[in-house]
Amino acid sequence: MPVGPSSSAVHIHTTSTTSAANAPRAPTSVTVHPVALFTILDHYLRRGDNQDRVIGTLLGTRTDTEIEVKSSFAVLHSETSEQVAVDMEYHRTMYELHHKANPKEVIVGWYSTGSNLNTYSALIQNFYTQETAPNQAVHLAINTGVEEGETAGVAAYVSSPVGVFPKPENCVFVPVPVEIRFHDAERSGLDLLTKTAASSNATTNQPVSDLEILEQSIHSVQSMLDRVLTYVQAVLSGEVKGDPAIGRYLMDTLGASTDDLNKGGFNASLQDTLMISYLANLVRSQAEVSSRLALTATS
Repeated sequence: MPVGPSSSAVHIHTTSTTSAANAPRAPTSVTVHPVALFTILDHYLRRGDNQDRVIGTLLGTRTDTEIEVKSSFAVLHSETSEQVAVDMEYHRTMYELHHKANPKEVIVGWYSTGSNLNTYSALIQNFYTQETAPNQAVHLAINTGVEEGETAGVAAYVSSPVGVFPKPENCVFVPVPVEIRFHDAERSGLDLLTKTAASSNATTNQPVSDLEILEQSIHSVQSMLDRVLTYVQAVLSGEVKGDPAIGRYLMDTLGASTDDLNKGGFNASLQDTLMISYLANLVRSQAEVSSRLALTATS
């Protein structure tokens, strides 16, 4: 039946199956590395007196469902009650310079300090969505906790358009799980920063040697084993109700370690250490014999 001009019927246009299948999926998790986090906090500490928040670009790698934020850089912007301005040329110049040094890192989104998501946030999100097209841009909100009543933390969001005819300033921010993760190589630096922050004097702590790091690791493992043993004994005696999730985690962790011991991994490592020690003593003895033979020949 044809629809006349005066009809109130709504025409619905369905999207093709091919385009829907090829559309990129929204990220389900975001991982932030300490380098990017420290850069953001340093940018916040160096902000102007008239700036309530700072913004910048996030760089990293992405898969179909995960985003890994490895670094970031600040972007100049001004924000008033009437308008917001972002220096796009500065953003693109900085990205070109960074891309020459790290070709594998691409723009994955942007960051801002504070937990206030307003219309200006939606406009900036729209700009970065164009920069990361066809993928979605992620917004990282860093709450520094300096304002009263707010706790420090990190939150990640992706945007979703709202309305029959969506506008750039009309969108809803959907939270995405975020995790702060560091590599083993970054552990020493983080431990040094932690000690410096907890130190009572103004003297900066110096990096510790490998032997001291090994000693601290052994004490840390011993302390964790003592806590686990105390918890297990409390559960067995009925003082504490056991948590099935913790029990499964302990079973997987300790079970894997026991299997490695049964496979001879520890014995193989010990034999390698003994072999290196034997070869070192052998080389030392040979050098000493050679030096004595040289002295005898000269005399």
